[in-house]
Amino acid sequence: MAVWVPLSITMSPSASLGFRCLLTGKHSSRKLLQPLTDLYRRGYTVKAQQTVEDSGLSTAGFSGPLDHYSGLMRDGSLREDEHQKAVLQKLDQLHKTLRGYSNTPTSFFSKLFTKPKAPKGYYIYGDVGTGKTMVMDMFYSYVETEKKKRVHFHGFMLDVHKRIHRLKQSMPKRKAGKMAKSYDPIAPVAEEISEEACLLCFDEFQVTDIADAMILKQLFENLFLNGVVVVATSNRPPEDLYKNGLQRVNFVPFIAVLQKYCQTLRLDSGIDYRRRNSSTGKLYFLSSEPDAEVTLDKMFDELAFTQNDITRPRVLNVLNRKVRLDKACGTIVDCTFEELCDRPLGASDYLEISRLFDTVFIRHIPLLTLNKKTQARRLITLVDALYDHKVRVVILADHPLEDIFVHSDDHSHDESHILMDDLGLKREDASSLSIFSGEEEMFAFQRTVSRLTEMQTEEYWLEGDRSTKSQA
Repeated sequence: MAVWVPLSITMSPSASLGFRCLLTGKHSSRKLLQPLTDLYRRGYTVKAQQTVEDSGLSTAGFSGPLDHYSGLMRDGSLREDEHQKAVLQKLDQLHKTLRGYSNTPTSFFSKLFTKPKAPKGYYIYGDVGTGKTMVMDMFYSYVETEKKKRVHFHGFMLDVHKRIHRLKQSMPKRKAGKMAKSYDPIAPVAEEISEEACLLCFDEFQVTDIADAMILKQLFENLFLNGVVVVATSNRPPEDLYKNGLQRVNFVPFIAVLQKYCQTLRLDSGIDYRRRNSSTGKLYFLSSEPDAEVTLDKMFDELAFTQNDITRPRVLNVLNRKVRLDKACGTIVDCTFEELCDRPLGASDYLEISRLFDTVFIRHIPLLTLNKKTQARRLITLVDALYDHKVRVVILADHPLEDIFVHSDDHSHDESHILMDDLGLKREDASSLSIFSGEEEMFAFQRTVSRLTEMQTEEYWLEGDRSTKSQA
């Protein structure tokens, strides 16, 4: 019997780098590229959709994700990790179960009277850099259906809100003097999504927005009832999602729904493999270093020299809003922290930046205390978007990466006190809410540090070069 083999595997940075960052000793001693200019003068080619062949690995003869993982261990590309292997054994079984599965009704009557019985999905959680995304992407690549989607959770929820807005706009206008009929678009949106996919794979499942938190139960309940299988990765166990969030009591029922349809798996080997990978030339600078600004100016000019464009301001159109970036050239943009994180920007803006640019300079990142937790949250969201789209970063900051975000107890000028007063909340009662405590930002920033560490590696830098893709 013929074995189905994926012709290509589209992977996130952590997945594609996972094939190299769990390295044995023979790989770690490889000579590194030091000067930034060498990265451009060697003429590397990176395809838009990275295949396994691009990473030097063949899929020939592999019957599924577990077989593929075992092959990578045999040829020395991966170091065996029992925690990863245990999760892949579960995912490999799900991969086999999904053969021939469809949530599409076979007839009109089956659509009316029966719902497809879907296998349980998986919710995989653990510490940063342990290979969660790698194992999920490996599983995703072998699932034999075209009705599947793999998406960052931020992007998925943005799409959901766009669909909700579109459906509401399509409703007949309220006539003067008459009450508008109530309309709930969540179920129709869930049905739309379930018609497009019977498998949804989410990277970085996290809930920080109250607008998301309030609709998740109804949305996912309908997705599951329509036969959608969900596999997700997260840094938090299900019971800690939206921890200490506003109106969390209304969110808690979603956790029971998630646990009913998804089995929880922990992948936590205690090793952050992103930190084990080799660093390329210097990409993280401190403001205190002599001539740091001049060095970044030269780096930008050299990168801009390879672009078929002039250095100029760019105005992005995001959801009918204008977002101006003062200095860009082709696929290179040079921004300040104030431009990116002091303005009211969000995931949709950062996803558009990730789509248009392959290299982002971020200058003047200050020390982020609780007084700047809103800016810290934006930086976390920005890095998530850049990382998921393999965008390279060059950073100038006031403090070392590990020390950027600190949990300061100085609330003497904390704007959150004004919000507490406006909401009529007592400070001693409200201080434990995540919107005021900064606990969620502190937790999520561990992921940001891990990802920024990986984004300084040679492999990540080379994979992010889009100039060679456009030529191809």
